[in-house]
Amino acid sequence: MISRVLSADLPAHIGERVTIAGWLHRRRDLKSVTFLVIRDRSGLAQVVLPPAATCDLPEETVLEVEGLVVANPQAPGGAELTEPAVTQLSGLAKQPPFDLYRPALTAALPTILDHAPATLRHPLLRAGFEVSAASAAGFRGALDRLGFTEVFTPKIVESATESGANVFRLDYFGRPAYLAQSPQFFKQALVGVFERVYEVAPAFRAEPSDTGRHLAQFTSLDAELGFITDHFDVMAICRDAVAGMVESVRERASSAMQLLSATLPEVPVQIPHLHFTEALKLISEASGEDVTGEHDLAPAHERWLCEWSAREHGSDLLFVHGYPLVSKPFYTYPDPARPGYSYGFDLLFRGVEIVSGGQRLHRHEDYLAALAARGENPEPYAGYLQAFEHGMPPHGGFAMGLERWTARLTGAANVRQVTLFPRDLHRLSP
Repeated sequence: MISRVLSADLPAHIGERVTIAGWLHRRRDLKSVTFLVIRDRSGLAQVVLPPAATCDLPEETVLEVEGLVVANPQAPGGAELTEPAVTQLSGLAKQPPFDLYRPALTAALPTILDHAPATLRHPLLRAGFEVSAASAAGFRGALDRLGFTEVFTPKIVESATESGANVFRLDYFGRPAYLAQSPQFFKQALVGVFERVYEVAPAFRAEPSDTGRHLAQFTSLDAELGFITDHFDVMAICRDAVAGMVESVRERASSAMQLLSATLPEVPVQIPHLHFTEALKLISEASGEDVTGEHDLAPAHERWLCEWSAREHGSDLLFVHGYPLVSKPFYTYPDPARPGYSYGFDLLFRGVEIVSGGQRLHRHEDYLAALAARGENPEPYAGYLQAFEHGMPPHGGFAMGLERWTARLTGAANVRQVTLFPRDLHRLSP
């Protein structure tokens, strides 16, 4: 490997000759001097060319620069390279669709996505993915500390996970199969093996919605745990996972958040929660519109409830639980005290639902009854149902879409802004 010093570490090498390497972020030709700004994974470094030297290399060309590190308060990080020897490591770079050195983005989202291999180099675009990576690390770290085991489950399955949801069908050696909408069936079965499991992996939904919050492929953060009393135990673990994600972003991606002018939420020890019926009552009283018979929350309702939570509880986060059974998957545990309602919940964050979860059925006979009630044949679910024939504890879990979380955290208006090479109704490339 090239022996190099990262740009961010230059201040620790003042007075030394070192080698840096990266992309030519910008060339600045002044009357008496030329500056090269080199970009690497840690930031920017300024290189001062000798008075008689010139550089006609296009921006984004990959360079190696060996030089003397000197202090300069005006340079990025307070240090720069002088007396440089510049070596070209790549061919001459093609001009990107817009100037990557400009602080503001000057292109529309379709242009950014069409040219993603180059445009994602822009510091503002890259920052969102630093936040995403830190969030996933925080999710893993929080659940590791809580005794969970990370698992890796198949993404080609024999039956749809969410009955009635849109699926991508495959020809699997002459047999019908599907891309997994979630690891739901597997993570439930693995509660019988490890008690507590989580997974960070792609999930696939044939979403017909062309909106700023839906994708055909997304990264799902899933968790499942056994030996619970009810869904409130699951909500408590979900709270701890979110708190771990926030803390990880604070530790690993604070500069990215600052660049994006984004703020981290405070995660209270107990996130405020409302029963679904109470949420509808509040919405009806505030709007004058009777929504008490609804089976789910509309996007406008989610936004209003988050505003209510921020106003009444000082929290950007709000649990809504007790959704009607008809709006939840067949494996959701019914509320024994409220016929027709469930032990399912959603977590709302800054106006949008980011988590869905709840307690699951755990007795084999209850699964057969739930499928029969929905008019579904249990045969396609045979591989899933066998876990419950061998004894399963009361359990539950939740799932979060990483891209949607990151969009809300960074203030992105569209999840595609924080999705690497998004897949949706119209996009299959790059």
